[in-house]
Amino acid sequence: MKRLFDFTISLLGLVVISPVLIITALLVKITSGSPVFYKQARVGLNGRIFQLLKFRTMIVNADKTGSSVTTRHDPRITPLGKFLRRFKLDELPQLINVLKGDMSFVGPRPDVPGFADKLQGEDRIILTVRPGITGPATLKYRNEEALLASQADPDKYNAEVIYPDKVRLNREYVKNQSFLGDMKYLLMTVFGRPFHE
Repeated sequence: MKRLFDFTISLLGLVVISPVLIITALLVKITSGSPVFYKQARVGLNGRIFQLLKFRTMIVNADKTGSSVTTRHDPRITPLGKFLRRFKLDELPQLINVLKGDMSFVGPRPDVPGFADKLQGEDRIILTVRPGITGPATLKYRNEEALLASQADPDKYNAEVIYPDKVRLNREYVKNQSFLGDMKYLLMTVFGRPFHE
């Protein structure tokens, strides 16, 4: 049921928002050149690597300079990128990932290989489901970039506080997931409702 829902809604969504996708792609191209999309290797279902899609919001090759953690005031973010990130418009191409079956609408956010490799023991249950666009950890840390910007050492805070808490939330999600629960997280995401444990 979940996969059928994901396929149907992502297909309809891509059709409905195609004008937004086209306009955004043109704006990225005009304001900061190519490539329009940012592709990054992420770990998906059963540890399979896939290419996560986003509209590019940072300078070209930003991942090769500076920290692996992005804060709200990161100088690598383009002016248009700030707008796209604020309203989560950079995430829209992930509907393609959902359509292809790389991702689901709801589930743990997919990690880059380095972080996913750190999952041990019971935490590896996270890799038994398709990663998602949203979920409890995503909702709790929807303002993650602002939170990290307020820390003296964003990398350390992410590694010692945020990431372990996300793993805990994602592990509990996988253990207790349900279709109705997924609908709740989707509605909370759409309407900007806060997440309470």
